[in-house]
Amino acid sequence: MSSEHFSVADLAIDHVLAQTAGGMQFLLDVTPVNADEVRRAFVDGRVGEPSFTYRPLEISPDVLAKALENIDVASVEDATLGHLLRAKHRELGLQIEMLRARDTDDFSALSIELYGAASPELRKQAENILGRVHRVESAGASLSAPEFLELAQLEIDHYRSIDPEIDIHAEMRDDVNGVMVSGNTLLIDNDAAVQRARANALIQHEVGTHLVTQVNGAAQPVRVLGAGLAGYDETQEGLAVLAEIGCGELTPFRLRQLAARVLTVHRMHAGASFVEAWRALVDEGFPESSAFTTTMRAYRSGGLSKDAIYLRGLVALLVHLRGGGDLDLLWLGKFSLEDLPLIRELDERGVLHPPRLIPRYLEDPASTERLVAAADQADDVAQLIKGAA
Repeated sequence: MSSEHFSVADLAIDHVLAQTAGGMQFLLDVTPVNADEVRRAFVDGRVGEPSFTYRPLEISPDVLAKALENIDVASVEDATLGHLLRAKHRELGLQIEMLRARDTDDFSALSIELYGAASPELRKQAENILGRVHRVESAGASLSAPEFLELAQLEIDHYRSIDPEIDIHAEMRDDVNGVMVSGNTLLIDNDAAVQRARANALIQHEVGTHLVTQVNGAAQPVRVLGAGLAGYDETQEGLAVLAEIGCGELTPFRLRQLAARVLTVHRMHAGASFVEAWRALVDEGFPESSAFTTTMRAYRSGGLSKDAIYLRGLVALLVHLRGGGDLDLLWLGKFSLEDLPLIRELDERGVLHPPRLIPRYLEDPASTERLVAAADQADDVAQLIKGAA
């Protein structure tokens, strides 16, 4: 098992590429640091088209590009590993170009190249959800950022009780928006307010999926599995939404939110202004503050189409499950469903280690039943919510 299957030179290239990927904070770098402040002013009617500010880049894109250029992925001898590393190398180059183009007109086109757009089929699913899922739960009680941090830490402690050596963390910060994972750390906005009814689903999404697969991937001989192979985001977010289904806590509002993200990305690409896209969500019944956050996520840095991947990744995984596929290998690290055959090949060659952790929600036998039932709704995901019209 492990590194004996690859040459020292191949492993060195993998490790350097993983370090380069892990050293970038792409999502943080393209997300506004003043989103909370602007949202409050926008909803109060004090600003029109919002103006966002972004953190200074810690490393110049030119320096990153030169470092990437020096990684000779073309020389990798193992055919499967070479294919995976070259694809990741290309993706990192595209992300670096996006950092150069941050908050310019060029950013949106590069984003479509990286994440794709909202296809007609995906838009149809999204429109179907908004047209048929009308029963939306009340907001209910919320948890403050410190309260949610405490819950997240308890979940991390659970995984540490299984493997004390794992290196994952959670912290509150004033320069993030909402709740997100960056590398091996769960970042929580100081101003975050998480619905108590959504707290466990969010924990399973962020900790039980993103941090669990980071731990498992970082422990593999192929270290890029920890940082994420090319195109991993779509499958990761799909898995994370599956976790919400598996623990029985996918709410009507959450499914509507995923649909709204798809349609907002489409409206942005169709030329709608920020205000027009925001107003469309408000007209569809979304609270003004929530609609702002959804719109900001799509329009940040000049147009980021990443939010279309949540619903797209979910549908792809439901189709995978419906067709007899399973999730077992998907816990080995961060990679796309498209690369599953290559990961399976490496696993069958004895290259990869078993996962150190398995998502906690899978310990409940009912979670499997929920996922099997959900797979039957791949063509009509509105049916994931009982009582959809």
